[in-house]
Amino acid sequence: MEKRAFDLRAKRNSTVVIRAIPGHFATRHSHVNCCIDMTKVKSQMFTAKAAARLFAESFANVPVETIITLERTKMVGAFLANELSHAGININLDIAVISPEITDEKLILRDNMLPYVKGRHVLLLSATSTTGLTAKSALDGIRYYGGEPVGLATVFGGNFEIPDVPVVKIVSTEDLNDYRSYSPAECPLCKKGVKIDALVNSYGYSKIV
Repeated sequence: MEKRAFDLRAKRNSTVVIRAIPGHFATRHSHVNCCIDMTKVKSQMFTAKAAARLFAESFANVPVETIITLERTKMVGAFLANELSHAGININLDIAVISPEITDEKLILRDNMLPYVKGRHVLLLSATSTTGLTAKSALDGIRYYGGEPVGLATVFGGNFEIPDVPVVKIVSTEDLNDYRSYSPAECPLCKKGVKIDALVNSYGYSKIV
């Protein structure tokens, strides 16, 4: 499976690399014909820092008091907080970076985390957001806890919009001309009898032998 993999590099900074693996994959919400491997962005310092710089360019003049990180993007979030606190309107601001619980696809904040969201300008950071469903649910959670969402930053994003919330993506599904996402019931690969290569979630992928 890995022999089919190829690199996708951010157009504005080639240091930001994600890996794409063509095939048949099952995620929590859908079946996709390409696995997006974020290991480098989530785990390697130089790549995470480069991704943070790209996001900071877009949000330098947006008030950000807290960054909520989803899908194990906390290292990118920490670098992003640092970048934002050194330029623009957030200079010298001690920006909080938190990772909430996600239960039944709902964002949950414990009492000790509430002060970092209630009454604050909150930026949501995710690794992938192809349909926007998870991001929209998280943004609703931020509003529920009294925060004001000021943007969604996603490393790999689909072609969707969110009212009143700017969406910034480093790599787009449009950069993968043949990228497709299907509901499990309507997946044409399943209908053709093509076996699933791997199960995919925010931690990575597990091959089905």
